[in-house]
Amino acid sequence: MIIESIIIVIYTIAILLIFMYALAQLNLLFNYISAKREKNEPKLDLSNPKEVPYVTIQLPVYNEMYVMERLLDNIAKIDYPKDKLEIQVLDDSTDETVKSTAAHIEKLQQTGLDIQHITRTNRVGFKAGALKEGLKKAKGEFIAIFDSDFLPKPDWLKRTVPYFKDEKIGVVQTRWGHINRNYSLLTRIQAFALDAHFTLEQVGRNSKGHFINFNGTAGIWRKTCIIDAGNWEGDTLTEDLDLSYRAQLKNWKFKYLEDVETPAELPVVISAARSQQFRWNKGGAENFRKMLWRVLKSNNISAKTKIHGLLHLLNSTMFLNIFIVAILSIPMLYIKNEYAHLKQYFLVMSFFVLSTVIFFICYWIMYRNIYGKGIKNFMGYIGMFFMFFSIAMGFSLHNSIAVLEGHIGKKSAFVRTPKFNISNLKDSWKNNKYIRKKLSANVIFEGALMIYFGFGMYSAFIVGDQGGDFGLFPFHAMLCAGFGYVFFKSIASKV
Repeated sequence: MIIESIIIVIYTIAILLIFMYALAQLNLLFNYISAKREKNEPKLDLSNPKEVPYVTIQLPVYNEMYVMERLLDNIAKIDYPKDKLEIQVLDDSTDETVKSTAAHIEKLQQTGLDIQHITRTNRVGFKAGALKEGLKKAKGEFIAIFDSDFLPKPDWLKRTVPYFKDEKIGVVQTRWGHINRNYSLLTRIQAFALDAHFTLEQVGRNSKGHFINFNGTAGIWRKTCIIDAGNWEGDTLTEDLDLSYRAQLKNWKFKYLEDVETPAELPVVISAARSQQFRWNKGGAENFRKMLWRVLKSNNISAKTKIHGLLHLLNSTMFLNIFIVAILSIPMLYIKNEYAHLKQYFLVMSFFVLSTVIFFICYWIMYRNIYGKGIKNFMGYIGMFFMFFSIAMGFSLHNSIAVLEGHIGKKSAFVRTPKFNISNLKDSWKNNKYIRKKLSANVIFEGALMIYFGFGMYSAFIVGDQGGDFGLFPFHAMLCAGFGYVFFKSIASKV
């Protein structure tokens, strides 16, 4: 009974942590619904030349053969006074794109655009190091940052810069759009998850003054805020989250603009999505280690903001809790049917299915705002929600490894996500030179887990004396499908 007791304790703790996270999401939903979308805020009058501030746009890039030309041509269309605009291409590339980028920049310079090509001989600090290096030379009072797959609209600066009239605002962040949302199931799932973050979470936190994060791109910083917060640091894989917390601990305010969309390209191949997920989740855990005591000891923030901040920093750790619950769910199925005296415990634990209901409601509000109401959209949402949950659970092994590495302090290089310049099914990613050809060993374990949860489904028919126990059957079916999807997609991407 000792082993069974250990399993029960670990399983219970993981379930309770997931439930706490669900309650926090529910609170963010209430915040989101009650948030005032329009406020009479002071804004800079950009029609008055005296109020137009100098802006530097930073484009941190590294070996971006497929999207570099698109990026530069798009940024050149930004509508802002040329005498108050500077563009820095922070190029850490090590391949032939250095020359082609330099040639393209030279052509743009001939149009009168103030655009500079800044290269480094090493990648110290990775993206954070490049941004910090560019900041030394930046002429702007405000620093807008765009990754290579982002395509801001011409009026982007005119819709974001005015909010800096309030001198306490250090960052204005915009919502990500998705130019290839409907390319595949993988892109639809990624868009679904990101939409939840950029509606429910960012608005829910920002509306009540809780900590939010600059998302690494599609946002604009006040230069003095960056310096005051300690500048960019490359000791975590999510330098954006790190600087965001340091700035807010210094009492800088963040402004999130849900109505300003900045289109971008989603990864279309699972290996690219894997590298992105790994970086985000490991970086989140690294920042939890880095920021935990700073947040707890701060006298500048309320207890509620501290709780939301810690749960925010623990976002990625939810994958570890989900993975623990998944792995232990099959032993728990047998324990349930072996020990009759635990019946009350399992009745109580069934209450925590409410976590799934909470997530279902929260994500529906987000989905409805994008696609609209109606029974047809609701039915489409049900299918998307369960596909999203299944595939998210299929990534749980991969993401749990990232989280554990982050929590124990294991360092790794910044592996950037390959870009494709793909927006429709006719485009092919097969010949992309930046795709990793080596198959991760984790994929084999994901295949084994698909079989394991298939066994869990089979177990539903053989346990108990009443013709089976099907309470966990839907959960195991989703896990089997999720790990199966990740396994077969990963294999197929290497063929």
